[in-house]
Amino acid sequence: MATTRELIVKLLRSLGGRKEVELYLKQFASVDQRRFAVIKVGGGLLAEDLEGLSSSLMFLQQVGLTPVVIHGAGPQLAAAFAEAGIDGDRWEDRTSPRALELVRRVFRQENLRLVDSLEEMGARGRPIVGGVFEAELDADAPREQWVRITQIHAAAVESSIRAGAMPILASIGETAGGQLLDLGPDAATLALARALEPYKIVLLRAAGGLRDDFGERISSINLAEDYEPLLAEPWVSPALRHKLELIHALLSELPRSSSVSITSPDLLARELFTHKGSGTLIRVGERVRCHHSLETVDLPRLAELLRASFGRPPVLDYFEKKPIWRIYLADSYRAAAILTEEGPIPYLDKFATTGDAQGEGIGGSLWQRLGREVPRLYWRARVDNPINAWYFQRADGSYTRGEWTVFWLGITDFKTIEECVERALAAPATLKAHAIGPVP
Repeated sequence: MATTRELIVKLLRSLGGRKEVELYLKQFASVDQRRFAVIKVGGGLLAEDLEGLSSSLMFLQQVGLTPVVIHGAGPQLAAAFAEAGIDGDRWEDRTSPRALELVRRVFRQENLRLVDSLEEMGARGRPIVGGVFEAELDADAPREQWVRITQIHAAAVESSIRAGAMPILASIGETAGGQLLDLGPDAATLALARALEPYKIVLLRAAGGLRDDFGERISSINLAEDYEPLLAEPWVSPALRHKLELIHALLSELPRSSSVSITSPDLLARELFTHKGSGTLIRVGERVRCHHSLETVDLPRLAELLRASFGRPPVLDYFEKKPIWRIYLADSYRAAAILTEEGPIPYLDKFATTGDAQGEGIGGSLWQRLGREVPRLYWRARVDNPINAWYFQRADGSYTRGEWTVFWLGITDFKTIEECVERALAAPATLKAHAIGPVP
């Protein structure tokens, strides 16, 4: 009879390919358990989707992973303050003995609700309402900086993980003199992440991943390449700017293997265990560099990337015969776009990424770079190419004939489109013929 883990792995494989799931399970299993993930949960999720949240957290425990969970209680505390006639925006009111007693009671109640919900589903959780965060008050600072976390005491967290229980932390702390403080889940999550240096920091919210000005999900952000252009976008709100600045500062202090995922509870497994993900993955990432000549490119490494991406290497004289215009190449040689001069408009002869680069969003960053610097572009792909759906979403138009689909971007003149299509369809094969599987 199949074990619970085997059943869960089978379910995960329905979300993504077998190799993807096994890759991520292997990665996560190799990490020290206390460093697997810190997961932030807002008070709104506790109020509105406790069952879904608990189910997602239980799922992780059933595949042998133990995240550290930090929760807030903002809506619940606001309601308690309102009922008691306490103005939460006034320093004197919020730090009064009456208010702090409400903070203690509300956080304890919400913490136990989550632990009880987990245990009703068969997961193991341990409530930790205090003793982790040491902080101090600064009445002269702006409201969002009233409280500053000064020290992390992780003994209770480590004890919980050794016992096989998920630590459930309330985002409250104490001063050295014992005064209770409401830290807020964002500040507590960032402070604990700095202390534990987790592989993943997950920010759960009902709305899921971040959205652009068209309402489309931003699947990944490669900070090395995307951070400054993204902050320059007029649609980025002050709140989103602040969140990105905090994440940028955090990841700059953590190991390069660490990343931040923003997703919803019901899509957490897909975000963690598939290349495609379900939310927004944010990594320090790496630079994408534009090469105007083959002289600055390591050709054997680039050829190996093409072989790994398409299942077969380029023809022997590919780099000698192709009229190279530009090559956009990630520093790690895990993603590349080769553009050639096949006419007045650049032709995307190869767009190659390895599987792990897709999972890290490097391919997406490379494509965004192309969009900023090459406004008109065309390319072709075989009709059975598995990433054609991705191409269709990003192209302005397409035309299919026989075994090929030709895509274009930024071209509006019909005669020019026609010329590009015919030129693409007539292009000779540039990959060796003995490979298996669809290639562009």
